[in-house]
Amino acid sequence: MDTPLKNLAVIGAGAMGSGIAALFASKGLNIVLIDPMPGALDRARAVIDRQLNVYAPDQVQESLARIRMDASLQAASTSELVIEAVPENLELKRGLFAQLDALCPAHTLFATNTSGLSINAIASAVARRDRFVGTHFFTPADVIPLVEVVRNDETSEATVAQVMATLRFAGKRPVLVRQDIPGFIANRIQHALAREAISLLEKGVASAEDIDEVVKWSLGIRLALSGPLEQRDMNGIDVHYAIASYLYKDLENRTEPSDLLKSKVDSGQIGAKSGQGFYTWSPERRERVLREKSAALGELTAWLNSKADDS
Repeated sequence: MDTPLKNLAVIGAGAMGSGIAALFASKGLNIVLIDPMPGALDRARAVIDRQLNVYAPDQVQESLARIRMDASLQAASTSELVIEAVPENLELKRGLFAQLDALCPAHTLFATNTSGLSINAIASAVARRDRFVGTHFFTPADVIPLVEVVRNDETSEATVAQVMATLRFAGKRPVLVRQDIPGFIANRIQHALAREAISLLEKGVASAEDIDEVVKWSLGIRLALSGPLEQRDMNGIDVHYAIASYLYKDLENRTEPSDLLKSKVDSGQIGAKSGQGFYTWSPERRERVLREKSAALGELTAWLNSKADDS
């Protein structure tokens, strides 16, 4: 079960699907990238070319040659593993997998890339629930090392082993999420952090720039090397308990999105893609920041991997 699967299909040629395809192709696997939307595959080819030039410039043409592009779902029928990366819509994903279940042979494994939808709910659309997992990639999918592999209630050990072996072969660091809970691990922690940050901004405690500065240059640097539970051990669980005893009651704990967050969405200020969010974004700035941060994340990842290999 430690042998990686070599023939993969990726459904959905947006930013996430394109990144997943680029990653696996750069590691020597055969990919069919599928998207029926007009123009989607042409845009994906440009994105993949750009990304490969960032982290695998000497393998661009070789990697692109391993990616076959097709508009028909039928093209997935010969794949050993199908990774779905379509928009976060439960019924869309369920309908897609119902079609794939009829098209693909019984041995094909299915993986849904979702950041928080129920794996059980999506898997209920297929008969092969033992061969179905969640694979939560992070943006950019070809750069961020971690993938959350999420079981549904019927996922077999063999399926977990094969999917994780394939991810490791591609240089990923998969972790197994044993229970299908909303948001899995990373998004639960990320949303807890963001909820507090937005609350601080809403209350006027500090500017968006200064809140981000605090996180990047204190917590962010430390979290790259030591997770929150290891940090509690290092600092002393007794110290954490003492602070938690008075601080927890003052932390943001609302169970609905804040008024500030709702007003941003209602007014169309949804971030870089609209030109305005917590910051102002010109198209040029958005493209520059995406390019620079992707390259920097690649360099940071390589350095962290070298440290992990030395330890």
